[in-house]
Amino acid sequence: MANTPPETDLITREELQLAARNHGMPLEALRYPITPVGLHYLLVHYDIPAVDPAAWRLEVGGVVEKQLVLSLDEIKAMPAKSLAVTMECAGNGRAALLPRPINQPWILEAVGTGDWRGVSLRQVLELAIPLDQAREVVFTGLDHGLEGGIEQDYQRALTMDEAMRDEVMLAYDLNGSPLPPQHGFPLRLVVPGWYGMASVKWLTRIEVTREPFVGYQHVRSYRLRQHVDEPGVPVTRIVPRSLMVPPGFPDFMTRKRTIKRLPCRIEGRAWSGWGAITKVEVSADGGRTWAAAQLDTAAQSPWAWRGWSFEWSPPGPGDYELCSRATDETGKVQPLDVPWTTAGYSNNAVQRVKVNVLTA
Repeated sequence: MANTPPETDLITREELQLAARNHGMPLEALRYPITPVGLHYLLVHYDIPAVDPAAWRLEVGGVVEKQLVLSLDEIKAMPAKSLAVTMECAGNGRAALLPRPINQPWILEAVGTGDWRGVSLRQVLELAIPLDQAREVVFTGLDHGLEGGIEQDYQRALTMDEAMRDEVMLAYDLNGSPLPPQHGFPLRLVVPGWYGMASVKWLTRIEVTREPFVGYQHVRSYRLRQHVDEPGVPVTRIVPRSLMVPPGFPDFMTRKRTIKRLPCRIEGRAWSGWGAITKVEVSADGGRTWAAAQLDTAAQSPWAWRGWSFEWSPPGPGDYELCSRATDETGKVQPLDVPWTTAGYSNNAVQRVKVNVLTA
């Protein structure tokens, strides 16, 4: 068949099933400072649980002086906070790697910025009074399944220091409304700066522990490896990334862009879990030369993406490859390429957008 892609691009049935269940944010939605809920990226590991909010309870226990069992109403009665947070899937960009890791085939759209409202995790932990020997906090969701041959509830952990950060929250609202079922109703963890796997959905138990957590999602999954037999390095904070609103208009199948009107305003957003974005640069020649973009005055919060724009005047009609790259306040710079890893995590190589400029 003339339209059959190269073998390295063929998607498996399993990947297609995952892609049909989960969805990314259309990149034109980068125009919104806060992503509309229906456009925010979504990854569900197992099934979306059916939860009766009246019967639901959050248990807080383990190495604490006081075991807690909290209803949703009791949590909502606590002092609330709101925070804009950019959340990105650790696998965003994996579909660009060759050989392609067989998993949810994210291209670049696994991101979104939500206005989350809830209570400080620290506040809840302080009610339980962790003991001196407390080392980690384990979070358990109601989603249950099989992964790597292991039956499990979805669980992740944070060190006590991470868990006690002021900005880590237990969220019950998203963009001014109760969490939708797919985003963790009735309560989820939100860990600003970390990839989305840390923000456990459908939260049902918080356990303070003396020992490091050794569950599947910590020791088997979400680790950077070049070989399956390596222990790997844990995936934690989001590395710098910049994405642009696709300029012009697209071809239906290839998504290649066409630009008629000149000059052209290129715009997008950039973020990092390590610090504020301090610079975005744009290239029109595939990354050989760069020019500074104009940054928006400020992000909506220290944990939300920052807008940028660039006025581009192509020297003439023809094909171009646009790129953008971000730098954060710690000096981390988005690279042109990244090392291959077995699961394709943290692939923040620069975005490449092919455009055809027509005669003005």
